[in-house]
Amino acid sequence: MTELRRRAVVVEDDAETRRFVVRALEEEGLEVRSAGRADSARSLLLEPGVDVVILDVGLPGVSGFELCGEIRRQGLDVPILMLTARSDVGSRVEGLEAGADDYLGKPFALAELKARVRALLRRVRPGIAESVLQHAGIRIDLRRRRAFRGEEEIPLTRRELDLLVRLVRARGVVVPREILLGDIWGRDTPEASASLEVIVSRLRRKVPGSGGSSLVRNVRGIGYALDEDGA
Repeated sequence: MTELRRRAVVVEDDAETRRFVVRALEEEGLEVRSAGRADSARSLLLEPGVDVVILDVGLPGVSGFELCGEIRRQGLDVPILMLTARSDVGSRVEGLEAGADDYLGKPFALAELKARVRALLRRVRPGIAESVLQHAGIRIDLRRRRAFRGEEEIPLTRRELDLLVRLVRARGVVVPREILLGDIWGRDTPEASASLEVIVSRLRRKVPGSGGSSLVRNVRGIGYALDEDGA
C-alpha cells in the first residue's frame, strides 16, 4: 500500500519566497499547495487532510494575523507556522494569540524552516484510545476538541483548551511553566511566556470552581495546577 504524503499549505505573497518555501517542503516529502493572498488560500485551507500551514504575516488585504484567526474560529486544529519580517515581541505575541503554533522571522535559513516544520508535525495529538477527560465537573471531548460543564459548553480558544488538557492530565500535580511552554508552544521564549500569562488569566475566568474561585491555581515561581473544586 502506498503511504499517503503529508500535506502543507503555503500562503506567501512574495513569489520568490513562496517558491523557495514550497521547494523546501517538497524536499521534506510533503505535498504542497500554495497561494499568494488570503482570498485564494481559504479554499486550500478548508481541504481535508492539511497537516501544516506556513503563513506569511504581511499578506495584501487580509493580514496573516487575521487569516490565522479565521482558521482557528472555524475550528481547524492544523499546526500554523507564521513568517514575518517583524521582529518586535508585540508582533510575535499577536501571532501566537491569533492561534499560531510557531513564529519564524525573515530572513530565515531553509534548514531552520524545515526543522520547525518537522517539529510541528511531530507534535503529539490526542490518541484514539483516550477520547474524554474529566475533572471537577468539567468534561473534555478530545476528538471534537470541546469542553463542557454539565451540558453547557465552555467557550475555549485552541490554546486555552490545550492548557486545560495539559493541567487535567497532571491530576493536580503542579506543572512548571517551562514544561507548559515546551508542550504547548514548543519552546520557552519571551513572547510565548507573555502569551501563557494571557491564556491563564482567561482560563481562570472560564473555569471557576464550586466555591467561586478558579480551578486554576498559580504556584508562584513554579507553575500551575488544577484544584479539585476551586473552593
